[in-house]
Amino acid sequence: MKILQINTTLNTGSRGKIAEQIGQTVLLNGQDSYIAFSRQGQPSNSIPLKIGTLKDVYQHVLITRIFDTHGFGSKKATRKLVEEIEIIQPDIIHLHNIHGYYLNIEVLFDFIRDKNIPVVWTFHDCWPFTGHCSYFDRFNCEKWKTECFKCPMKSYYPESWFFDNSKDNFLRKKALFNSINNLTIVTPSFWLKDLVGQSFLKEKLVKVIPNGIDLSIFKPVSSGISQKLKIVNFQVILGVASIWDKRKGLDDFIALNNIISAEYKIVLIGLTKKQIKGLPENILGISRTESVYQMAELYSLATAFVNPTYSDNFPTTNIEALACGTPVITYDTGGSPESIDADTGIVVKKGDIGGLKSAIDTIVKNPKRFSIGNCKKRAENHYNKDKTYIKYLQLYKDLLKG
Repeated sequence: MKILQINTTLNTGSRGKIAEQIGQTVLLNGQDSYIAFSRQGQPSNSIPLKIGTLKDVYQHVLITRIFDTHGFGSKKATRKLVEEIEIIQPDIIHLHNIHGYYLNIEVLFDFIRDKNIPVVWTFHDCWPFTGHCSYFDRFNCEKWKTECFKCPMKSYYPESWFFDNSKDNFLRKKALFNSINNLTIVTPSFWLKDLVGQSFLKEKLVKVIPNGIDLSIFKPVSSGISQKLKIVNFQVILGVASIWDKRKGLDDFIALNNIISAEYKIVLIGLTKKQIKGLPENILGISRTESVYQMAELYSLATAFVNPTYSDNFPTTNIEALACGTPVITYDTGGSPESIDADTGIVVKKGDIGGLKSAIDTIVKNPKRFSIGNCKKRAENHYNKDKTYIKYLQLYKDLLKG
């Protein structure tokens, strides 16, 4: 059995690492694994296939900015990918993020339909069933349920400077994605499954398979990192993101810093050098790291992991923190609350900075309830990659059986 996955990145970022771990599961079970990607590649156990060039990406960005036709550029790059797929002849094509300025969805889906290749598509956001955005809850927009037009998210990713092409994008996606009969959608959260059921893809089979993590890496560890960072005498409040912006709650952390007591130290991972320079003096900012072992040290160091995200599906950072024995505080956003229960975290209303402070205080005052053991056990029971990603392998087999 040959499995070809397609994602924006290779073995980096949450989605790239998910694809990599699924590929490892495929390989461990004696099958062949390929991963096609556009950029930001890290070494992979699967056979990598590079899609296009940086020039192709920039051209796709340009037509998106001008014409709002994200997903309809990169024709040449996608045709070359299709030629490689013809040579490989995969039994299953597994899609992840197909937005990100690197694929032409019409070229790809027309090929898949003509060849009748079974498709598994893991939705990591809402882009597949909207006319523009990847998340619409910023404006509580529900146009995606019927037909997108006059998009309130035009100025947000994938940003368009001039035209609003959301209606045409919506109609083209609806026709294109529904043209694939042998398509199975996977969502990591029940929240997203419910949304798919209200979209133009409601007739498709949807399964829920939560994201998994490597528990041999993400586990409670002791290290000297607190001495190295000079935060030995603090209760550490940790935040992690690959890209920090208002959607991820950077402003909320700064506001939280103004009301928490001096015993707490906010540590934010994944910031740019410019963002680090702009932080208040008593917030520690650290640039992005590809070291999963360092991340495990930082999660283990924290008293609480705070995720004040305003738009999200099922953040992998939540379950990484749990696996390291750290309770999670999250806004009531998307599928983010699904990762915790009453003994492993607290859900706070979006934008409630006082609620974040109160949740932190509650966790500090109740160490037995929000214990390392409870958090670790939840991760072991629900998010062990060896248990979650084997479900994809079984799904592949079921699809090939018809």
